[in-house]
Amino acid sequence: MLFFYNLFIALYQLGVRIASFKSTKATLWLEGRKNIFNKLQVWRNELPADSNIIWVHCASLGEFEQGRPVIEALKKDYPLHKILLTFFSPSGYEIRKHYPQADGVFYLPMDGKRNAQRFLEIVQPALVIWVKYEYWYYYLTTLKTTGVPVLLVSAVFRASQPFFKWYGGLWKKVLQSFETIFVQNASSIELLTEIKLAQNVVLAGDTRFDRVVAVAATTHSLPELVIQFCANSTVIVAGSTWEDDEEVLKHFIVQHPHIKFIIAPHEIDEEHLFSIKKILPQAVFYTTLKQHDVTAQVLVIDNIGMLASLYKIATIAYIGGGFNDSGIHNILEAAVYGMPVVFGPEYHKFSEALALVQQKGAFSVETALELENTLNDLLINTNTYDKACNVNKAYVLQNKGATEKIMSHIYAKRLLTN
Repeated sequence: MLFFYNLFIALYQLGVRIASFKSTKATLWLEGRKNIFNKLQVWRNELPADSNIIWVHCASLGEFEQGRPVIEALKKDYPLHKILLTFFSPSGYEIRKHYPQADGVFYLPMDGKRNAQRFLEIVQPALVIWVKYEYWYYYLTTLKTTGVPVLLVSAVFRASQPFFKWYGGLWKKVLQSFETIFVQNASSIELLTEIKLAQNVVLAGDTRFDRVVAVAATTHSLPELVIQFCANSTVIVAGSTWEDDEEVLKHFIVQHPHIKFIIAPHEIDEEHLFSIKKILPQAVFYTTLKQHDVTAQVLVIDNIGMLASLYKIATIAYIGGGFNDSGIHNILEAAVYGMPVVFGPEYHKFSEALALVQQKGAFSVETALELENTLNDLLINTNTYDKACNVNKAYVLQNKGATEKIMSHIYAKRLLTN
C-alpha cells in the first residue's frame, strides 16, 4: 500500500504542475512551497533556541475556523509558547497568512519521508494539533517515532473512509500516530471501536460551535451603506454560494422584488463575479457601492471577511454548496443568530445539518420551485419561522464546549509542561 501512496503523492504533484498553467490556485500552491524549508529555517532561527513550539495544521480555511478556538485558547493559556500554523491549501494560507495569533504561518511541504524528517528537524514541536482530517502518512508516523504528542481535534469518521475497508492497514497505522483523537459524534467512536482503535478517543464535539458562539458575542460593525441597503427590509443572506446556488436563487429574487438579497459567493474571482452579473444583472457589488445603489435589490459581497457579520442582520440565511458533491458550507455561522437556514440537497455528510433538518430549524431544497415554497412558508407562517429560530439558537448553544474539553486534556496530561 505504501507504494501506491507514494505514487499518489507523485501524481498529485505532477497534476498540480499541469494545472498551474490555467489555475491560479495551483500556481499559488507551487509558488508558496518554493524554498519552503529555507523560509522555515529562517523563521526558526529568529526564535529563542529554547522556544516551545505548538504546531497546528489545517487543510484549508474551513478547518482553520474549526481549529481557531483551540489556537486562541492555547495562546491565552500558554503565552510563552510559539504557534506555528500550516496549511495545505491556498484558500487557507492566502487568507490567513497574517493571522496575528500565530507566530508563523506557512504552507505544509508535500508529504514524503525526507520532507517530513526535514520539517520536524527544523520545527522541533513540543505539541502537534491537526484539525479534522488530512492524514499524511510520513508526517504522522515520523512524529510517532519522536514521541511528540499529536492530537486530532474535531474529527469525524464515516464508514466510506479507507480506515474501515479491507485495504485500510496503512491508514490504521496513521490513526495510531495520534496520542488522542477528539471526535465530534458517537458514531465516529463506534466505527473506531470496530477496528480496535477507540482506546485513545474522546467524544468532545465540534469546535466550530465554540467559534460561532464567540463570533456572535463580538460586536460587529457593518459599513453604513450596507446598513442603509438593508434598512427596514426583509433580508436574505446567501453565503458561500456557487453558480448552481445563484441559478436556483434567481427565480425567487425576480419574483420578490421587495425582498433584499445579499450574496457572498464562495469564490470572488473575476470569472465567478461575471457569472453572477450575468445571472442577476440587477446586482451591485460591494466594492463599488455608492449612495444611489442602496435602493438596489441585490448586493454582491466581492471581498473576504464580512459574511459572519452579515448573518447577524439576516431574516433567513441560504447556505451555498448544497448543489456540489462536496456539500454545504458552514451553516452554524448563521444558525447561531437564531434564524432559519436553507440549503441544497447535498448535506448528508454534516451532522449539524442532519440534526437541524430533522428538528425543522433547517430546510433542504432541490429545485428553484422548492426554494420558493420554503422561503414563502417561512416568511408567511410565523409559527414555522419562530420554531426554526428557536431550534437553531438552542442547538448551537447546547453543543458548545469542545475547546474546553481539549484544553482540559492538555492540562491533565501535562502535554505542555516541561
